[in-house]
Parts: sequence; C-alpha cells; structure tokens
Amino acid sequence: MKNQEIAQVFETIADLLSVKGEAVYRVLAYRRAAESIRELPQDVVDLWEANELRTIQHVGEAIASKIDELLRTGRLEFYDKLTAELPSGVVDVLKVPDVGPKKAGLFYQALGIDSVAALEEAAVAGKLRELAGMGEKSEAKILDSIQRMKKRQTGRILLDRAATASELFLGRLRSLDGVLQAESAGSLRRMRETVGDLDLVVAAEDPRAVMAAFIEFPEVDRVRGQGETKASVELEDGLRIQLWVHPAARFGSALQYATGSQAHNVHLRELALAQGLSLSEHGFKKEDGTEILCPEEALVYETLGLPWITPELREDTGELEAALNGELPELLTLDQLQGEVHAHTDWSDGRATMAEMAQAAIKAGLRYLGITDHSQSLGVARGLSPERLLEQRAALDSLQGELGDKIRLLHGTEVEILADGRLDYPDDVLAELDIVIASLHTSLRQPREQITERLLGAIRNPNVDVIGHPTGRLLGSRDPADLDMEAIFAAAGEHGVALEINANPERLDLRDAHARRAVELGCLISINTDAHHPDHLALRRYGVATARRGWVPGEAVINTWSHKQLLTWLGRRRV
Repeated sequence: MKNQEIAQVFETIADLLSVKGEAVYRVLAYRRAAESIRELPQDVVDLWEANELRTIQHVGEAIASKIDELLRTGRLEFYDKLTAELPSGVVDVLKVPDVGPKKAGLFYQALGIDSVAALEEAAVAGKLRELAGMGEKSEAKILDSIQRMKKRQTGRILLDRAATASELFLGRLRSLDGVLQAESAGSLRRMRETVGDLDLVVAAEDPRAVMAAFIEFPEVDRVRGQGETKASVELEDGLRIQLWVHPAARFGSALQYATGSQAHNVHLRELALAQGLSLSEHGFKKEDGTEILCPEEALVYETLGLPWITPELREDTGELEAALNGELPELLTLDQLQGEVHAHTDWSDGRATMAEMAQAAIKAGLRYLGITDHSQSLGVARGLSPERLLEQRAALDSLQGELGDKIRLLHGTEVEILADGRLDYPDDVLAELDIVIASLHTSLRQPREQITERLLGAIRNPNVDVIGHPTGRLLGSRDPADLDMEAIFAAAGEHGVALEINANPERLDLRDAHARRAVELGCLISINTDAHHPDHLALRRYGVATARRGWVPGEAVINTWSHKQLLTWLGRRRV
C-alpha cells in the first residue's frame, strides 16, 4: 500500500469516530497520524520492513500495530468494524463544506443520509430544515456547497499516469491495419499538470474499422458514445478516452482541434472568421464553400499567417498575440539540461547508492549531479547529522576519483526550513557544501505571514542557493502552503536564489503560472527531479514541460549551464 492509501484509512477512521461522537483526543490521534504518514518523504513500507514505524511522528504503539496489520493482511479489523457500524458514504458527507461530524451524525441518525446524493435529495425536498439546529438558511447553504463541490470534482489524473495510458493505446492503434498516424491530444499534449479525459487522434481512410477495433480493446469497460469520426469509452479503472479518426488529408486540423485548449481554439476561429474562413476539426471552409485541407497541423497556423505554436502554450494567455507580433518565446528544451542538482541516495531516504545514482545520470547524458540528502531533523527520512554529512563528503570525493571526468558530483543538502524559520544546519556547515537546497516539509498549514517569513528567511541566507518545491503541494492530496508568492519572487530575484520546478508529477512545483511570474520578476529557475531512485531522472521531461507552459527560456534555468558556469555562480554566491 502507498502512503496516501494508508493515510486515507486513518483519516477515514478519524472521520467515522468523530461522527460517532468519540472523544476528541481519539479522533486527533488518528488524524495526526494520517497527516504524518501523508507527508512522509519516504514509503511507509520501507519503515515497516526496517521495524521503524515508531519513528513516524504521532505514530505510537497502537497505530503502529494497525499499520502492521494493514501491510501484512491488506485489511484492518478495526476499520472494518467501524464501517459496519457507519456506512463509509457518511465520510463523503463530511467532505461537503458546512457539514461537520455532528451534522453528519444527525443526518444519518435522523434521516439515514449516507451519501452526498442522499444529502442533496433531502435538502431539495426541504427535510434538513426540520432537524434540530437547522433551518432554511442552513439547508440552502448546504445545497449550495454541494453544487460548488460538484464543479470541483474533475476526476483528473497525474501526467505520468496519463502518459503511460496514452503510450499503451497509441501503440495498439498504430499496429492496426490502415492506421497512418496516431498522436495524443488534449490536456496531455498541452502537458497540463493533471489530465481529465485522454484524447487520441488517428489518421486512417476507414474510420469505422479503427473505431470498431478500438472499442474492443480489453481494458474498455463501456462505450459512452460513437459517431462517424469519434468514439468515447470508459476503461475499467474509470479513465475515459476519446478517439478521433479522420482521413489523412484532415489529420492536421483534427489534431489541432482536439489538442485545444477551448479558449485557444475559440480565439483561432475568430482570427479565421476575420479572414473569411470557417475553421473546424475538418479543416477550413471558404465563403464559397470550397475547402482548405490541412494534413499537417502547422498548415492550420500557416493558413492564418501564423507560425506554429507549441501545444504547451495553447491556453489563450497571450500566445496568439505573441505569434502575430513575431514575439513567441524561445522555450527550454529537454536537451538543454546539462545536470541535476537535487537528488537523494541511500544515505537518507533514497533507494540507490551514490554510485548507482551517478551511473544513472551518466546514462541519461547529464554532465553533473547534485547529491542533496535530507538534513538531520527529518528523522523519518534518515536525515544526516553534521558528522554523517562529513562522512558522505569523503565518500563522494572517493567516488569522484573513480568516475573521473565522466560526471561531476556536487556535495550538497536538502536542508529543512524548521517550523520556527531556522535552517536545520548551522551556517558554518552549510558554507562548506557545494550547493544548498532549502525546503519546507513540515508545518505547512501555518498562517500565511508565518510560513512566508520562513521561506523569506531561507532566501535571505547567503548559504542557500535553491528553494526546493516552494509551495510544498502534492497534486490531488495536499494543497500548497498559503504563501505570499509575490514576496517570495521579489526576494528570490533580489538575492539571486533559484526557485525549483520539481519535475515529480506529484509535485510540479513551482506550477506553470508561478514559473512564468517568477521569470518576469527576474528569478532564476532550477529544474530537478528530486530523484530518490535512478529511474526518477527520467521525470525531467515533466519539469521541462511545466517550464515551457510557463514561458520559461533556457537562459533562466541554471541546469542549462555548464558545470564550470554553475560552480562560478555558486562561488560568487558564497563570497
């Protein structure tokens, strides 16, 4: 089981206990344990195998035994008993704003409400207002909250999962007879941080044959719709895929249309209308009814007098105006990255040795690699004491001698910014390192002024070179810290500290809009995978995609510099 799954079990236990009216301390015990597990920088399974569950903050003997039971059996008897007493759907009711444990318990006991749908039905029927402590205003407020919550529930998935699914189905489609081209489109092609439905576009002379084969793929659970050029299906895991099939002569316009975004396409159609043209997925149509077909996507833009616009920019945030004025930015490309400066090894919570990480970086074509294991306060991540940090430096120097010029290793740390704003190592220790990344991992729910000042203090420290995953968010599971980002960007620009785009698909932090604003204010960017395993170095492409969506040019990214340039920059910072 993954950390998020285990944390969710204990979060659900806390919710059910609160609905039952159990003592606050019992509820808080499970809720605090869930929060600690969710924020762990390493897998709970690793700690379980090492018999170190008790090192997790807020995990005592009782909860440790429950984690053990979960990991050994895949079930938890205590959880099963609770859900037998109270339907798990009651927990969903708690997710509705303005519904706390007492109200959820009241609704269930009085009206048998065990789901959000049942709650909505009761509110529409006017049944809630009749309960103790309720009224028309309270009922209306809950109904409004349900409607707003529905709009937020998008069911979107992370980029890496979407990319994996897309590659699987594109491979299948390309192997079909009659398929000439097949590409991903939609949010995935634009590399948004999360993806809803997958959109796949195929060029084939017989669309019906392709769609007939597609809907028979073994993963397809049900067909949601099928027309002349489009089929929509839902997979067994709930993922929805839309397949667009057009003749080769119309493939370019279909790909452009299916890629979106909707706002970009609307603006593009307006430009076409101004030129007496009508634009659709089928191509252009002139006023006299004749067509302009676009077998290649670039022809769509060329017909309108525009250069081709990379999919990552197609959000109608100024890209068409820039294209019309010849001012499209020169965006970062993956092959410009010369190194990675944020990686972990088995000295802390990584899953590979320094040598294994170095060899993986060499294989990836990188010229330098920063070894930045966690600092001492992150006990669950086996953070390094100053003494162990010195030992690691000696080991790194020895490894560098073995590797020669194949790659340059930088000795650094991901130093924790503590809850009171101090850094986890004293300045004299930090000053001896090649590179220092300062990050927030704990106390992320502090008030805006307090947590912003923690980050500003780290930026002002002359020994800090990079701020790692600045907002601390985890997509789909943890909201970003409530930071004054303008103040962060201003300080980073003033002090010359780089801000990280963490390329892990669960983070992508800084997000695209923040990266764009940071560069506008003169900030430097560092794109890193925060690798804990050699395979993680391949995640660099998601960081690059986020930078491209944020209009970040190569010269603003410190990883595009040579090893010598990087060391020169780091040396000037120390002086």
